[in-house]
Amino acid sequence: MKRNLHRSLLALAVGTAFSQAAVAADAKNIIFFLGDGMGPATVTASRIYKYGEDGSLTMDKLERTARIKTFSNDAQTTDSAPSMAAYMTGVKMNNEVISMSAETVATDPGKDANGNLGVNNCAATNGKPAVTILELAKAKGKAVGSITTTELTHATPAATFSHICNRNAQYAIAAQVVPGGAGYNSALGDGVDVLMGGGRNHFTPFDATNKGGRADGRDLLAELKAKGYTVAATKAEMAAAPLDKKFIGLYSAKSHLQYELDRASAAAGSEGANQPSLAEMTTKAMDLLSKNPNGYFLMVEGGRIDHALHGTNAKRALVDTIAFDDAIKAALDKAKVLDPELKNTLIVVTADHDHTLTINGYSKRGNPILDINRGYRDNKPGTDADGNTYSTLVFGNGPNRPNVRTNLDSATVQGNDYLQEAGVRLSSETHGGGDVKLFATGSGAKAFKGTLDNTKVFALLKSAFGF
Repeated sequence: MKRNLHRSLLALAVGTAFSQAAVAADAKNIIFFLGDGMGPATVTASRIYKYGEDGSLTMDKLERTARIKTFSNDAQTTDSAPSMAAYMTGVKMNNEVISMSAETVATDPGKDANGNLGVNNCAATNGKPAVTILELAKAKGKAVGSITTTELTHATPAATFSHICNRNAQYAIAAQVVPGGAGYNSALGDGVDVLMGGGRNHFTPFDATNKGGRADGRDLLAELKAKGYTVAATKAEMAAAPLDKKFIGLYSAKSHLQYELDRASAAAGSEGANQPSLAEMTTKAMDLLSKNPNGYFLMVEGGRIDHALHGTNAKRALVDTIAFDDAIKAALDKAKVLDPELKNTLIVVTADHDHTLTINGYSKRGNPILDINRGYRDNKPGTDADGNTYSTLVFGNGPNRPNVRTNLDSATVQGNDYLQEAGVRLSSETHGGGDVKLFATGSGAKAFKGTLDNTKVFALLKSAFGF
C-alpha cells in the first residue's frame, strides 16, 4: 500500500515537473528562416566560398540539426509552394498549391485585359484553407511578420498568410493581406503586422509604361495605409518607420529584390542601392514585432538563392546564401540582447527543397570553390576523359550543356555571370528531390532531430509555442 502510494506521489511529482518544464520551454517568439532551394551542396559550397573548409556558417553553429524530406503530395520533387506550405500548415499538398487541403487541384490563373495573370480561377469548391502557424500565432494575440528577398506574393511568403489553388495567382494573393478589402483572408485578424519584399506591381493599379499592375484598379498600398500601415519603398523609409504601427515595405517596383552581389555594388540612387539587405530587413522586423508583449512569429526568406540556382549561376547563389546567413547572425545577436540564453526564443533555419548543384572532382583543399578543379596531389588542373579542364561546381541539368566541351579557365568560371555546365540540357535548371538540412536553437529546439517529414515541422513549431 505504502509502495503504491509512493509510486503515485512520485508519478505526480514527475508529471508536475514535466508539465512545468513544458510550460517553461514554450517559446514566446519564433523566427523561421527559409533559404529557398538551399540544399546541402549549396550550404557546403557557400561555407567554403566565404570561410574555407575549416570555417563555419552561422547556421552551422546552431546546436540542433535534422534532415528533412521534401516530396509533395503529387511529386517526388516539390516546388516551393507545397514545400513551404507543409512547414506552415502540416499538410501535404500538390505542387503549385499554397496552404490548402491535400485534395486541392492546382488551377492556372487566367490573363486579365492587360495580359497579366490577374484572373483567379480557383473555384470555391476546390479545396479548403489549411490553417498556418502565422494565423495561429495571430489568433493567440502575437504579432506576425513575413519578409523576403522575392516578390512578397511569391510562393514562400504567400504560404504564411494566404490560401490559393495556384501560386501564380499573385494579384489575388496580394488582396488577401488587406484588412477588410475584397478577397481579404479573415484568418489574419487585424492584419499581418510586418510585410517586406518586392513586387509592388501586384499591389498598385495597372501602369501602361511598365505594363504591370492590377486590372481592377485597386491601390492596395493606399488601402493598407488607410488601415494604419506605414508604407515604405526604400531602405531609408524602412529605417525611419515608427515602431508603433503596422508596416509594409515593397522595395522593387515590379520584380524581386536584386541579388546581393548586385545590390551591394549598385550605383547610388538606383533602386538596388535603395534596397535593404536581408539582415537589415530582419532586424527592423524584430524591432517592430517585439513591441507586442505576447511575442511574435516571423518568417524570413532568402528567396533569390533559388533563382540563381535555376539559372545555374553558382556565384550569385553562394553570395545570396551568405547574405541569408548574415541575417541569421543579425537575428541571433539581436535576440540575445534581451534573451541571452534564448529561453523565450526559437530560431529554426531550413530549406524548402534541394537543387541539382553538386561539388565535382577531387579538388585540393583551399581550391576556390568556384574555380576549375585542381588536384589534391599535384595542384594541376584536373581534366576530363577528353583532356579538358572542368569546374568544381556543376549542375545535373540546366541551360549550359555544350555539345562539345572545351577547356575552362579560372577567370571565366569565377566571373560573376558564369553559368556552370550541366549534364542534361534544359531551359532552366530544376529543383532536386533530395533531403535538406534543418538547424535550430533556443526554446523548443531539442525536438528538432533525426529524419523528419516536412509536415512534422509544423507540429514542432506549434509545440514550441505551446499551442
